[in-house]
Amino acid sequence: MAVSTPRSAAAAAFLERRESERALHFVKYQGLGNDFIMVDNRDSAVPKVTPEEAAKLCDRNFGVGADGVIFVMPGVNGADYTMRIFNSDGSEPEMCGNGVRCFAQFIAELENLQGTHSFKIHTGAGLIIPEIQNDGKVKVDMGQPILSGPDIPTKLPSTKNEAVVQADLAVDGSTWQVTCVSMGNPHCVTFGTKELKVLHVDDLKLSDIGPKFEHHEMFPARTNTEFVEVLSRSHLKMRVWERGAGATLACGTGACAVVVAAVLEGRAERKCVVDLPGGPLEIEWREDDNHIYMTGPAEAVFYGSAVH
Repeated sequence: MAVSTPRSAAAAAFLERRESERALHFVKYQGLGNDFIMVDNRDSAVPKVTPEEAAKLCDRNFGVGADGVIFVMPGVNGADYTMRIFNSDGSEPEMCGNGVRCFAQFIAELENLQGTHSFKIHTGAGLIIPEIQNDGKVKVDMGQPILSGPDIPTKLPSTKNEAVVQADLAVDGSTWQVTCVSMGNPHCVTFGTKELKVLHVDDLKLSDIGPKFEHHEMFPARTNTEFVEVLSRSHLKMRVWERGAGATLACGTGACAVVVAAVLEGRAERKCVVDLPGGPLEIEWREDDNHIYMTGPAEAVFYGSAVH
């Protein structure tokens, strides 16, 4: 369900409540099913919960349930805000594409903004600029992809200039062909194995194969992994195993990495629709500025308070 604007009196009252020592007020957001506990942390550069507490909050049986906890914090270095996120396992990624769309909508709600707005957001992956559009979707300038192997980081040798494109990676008895991309966080993208040229992503058992990619010795900081099926040169389908969160319904940085990999491998054009289990994202890798632009939805689900 979409958040109505201007925000309701009930929502405004909730957001303005003072927190008790043990109660954390939050708003649950989702972007294509990738869901987050959003916390108003504008009064401090220190997150209101620890990574261990975040992991408990994200537990879908004993907590609120989410893929991560995101904090809206004061901006630094000229940015309007700072975004930090703790994954469902308590680890801290550099950035999250679906999360930054939710972040932008949450700011609009906190500040009671209407219409189109853009923000400069400081993240662990650098400056990210999301723009809320008239149709309610959020378009995000995700910056330039990083293709140099050591900067991703991966220990796989470069195969195309400094990039790791269609490199061989031995996983679970098969030789997978992978292309590595960083969107400020590491991604390993595969369109199949040497033996199986066409990948049918719905047939994959992600819970079995995903962790073997994530913790592979070739990825010293672990990695997110995207398994991709090419439907056409402008239409891709993917499933993702996220570092620190496991199988999720969507991954924005992953969708960006997939389009970059598809272009580098000659499989797709620079502007694609990427289907994820939670729905489609529009991704464009512009040739003029080398930036990647991601467009998709972000919606509030409910308001709550949690004891922590």
